[in-house]
Amino acid sequence: MVLGDGKVRRIVLLTLGWEELPKSVSVYGAPPELRMREPVPGVLLQTDGGWVLLDTGFNTALIRDPALYRRFFPTVEYIPVLPGPGEPIEESLHDIGIDVDDIHLVALSHLHHDHAELGSLGLVHGVPVLTGAANARWLRAHGVEGVAIGDRSWWRVPGTLVEVRLVPAVHGHRPMPHRPNAAHGFLVRGGGRVVWFAGDTAPFPAMAHLPELAGGPIDLALVPVGGWGPRLSGGHMDPVQAAHACAVAGARAAVPVHWGTLHAPASRRLPPGWMDRAGAAFEVALERFAPGCRAVVLEPGEAVDVVGRAAAG
Repeated sequence: MVLGDGKVRRIVLLTLGWEELPKSVSVYGAPPELRMREPVPGVLLQTDGGWVLLDTGFNTALIRDPALYRRFFPTVEYIPVLPGPGEPIEESLHDIGIDVDDIHLVALSHLHHDHAELGSLGLVHGVPVLTGAANARWLRAHGVEGVAIGDRSWWRVPGTLVEVRLVPAVHGHRPMPHRPNAAHGFLVRGGGRVVWFAGDTAPFPAMAHLPELAGGPIDLALVPVGGWGPRLSGGHMDPVQAAHACAVAGARAAVPVHWGTLHAPASRRLPPGWMDRAGAAFEVALERFAPGCRAVVLEPGEAVDVVGRAAAG
């Protein structure tokens, strides 16, 4: 897949763990006795100035220390699941040949525990963590270098021409009482090329203004295309909605995320293979509703290189 000769070179999808919880938490109207497993996602962007990490996963100390686990996870309603014995970010980076010291910037879409944990952020100590103002204040109060980006300002990655800014997201369906609930997406641009990371979001009309905010067309969109059951709760998009979002935003190519990594322990009532269908369904939906946008369907750990248009041949 060829996307242009800009400064954002490569996209890599990560799975940093899972959450076992009642299905009714994420799927509206689901029977409360059914349980499911949600993926804890992350995304890496390679730029000429280093790697940018979008969302960071669990605080493993709270899971592995028995006293802390009893304090922070006192019931069986919610069970965090780690992918291995080490730190998920370090293990994921090792698997794809990237050193944690190569990460020069972290951007957090929101502070849900599966996207932003203090233990994970400690692995990139001293690295700027870009997010909204309320989230940044909370992070600084907890020892993290939270950097607030204004709604109309760009933040330049030091030593590069790569810039990052916040864009809206609609994801208020599961508010937390102990953390700010602001949610955002991001635009990342450099060398005339633009990547839109939608974050967790439902569709919203202002997606049409993203090219104007970016100062040019959206070359690659990272869009959520599913949830944790055949029926979605608020703050998410299904494949058709995500395809419409790409059409509204005028994206030239799109990577579907938020699909394919969920395994519900009690899934006999669900259609067989439902969790593996969203990627292919998104590709079909793009052909129908956004024929000018090319689907780039990746499995976790796979990557897409963002290279010069001339290389497309």
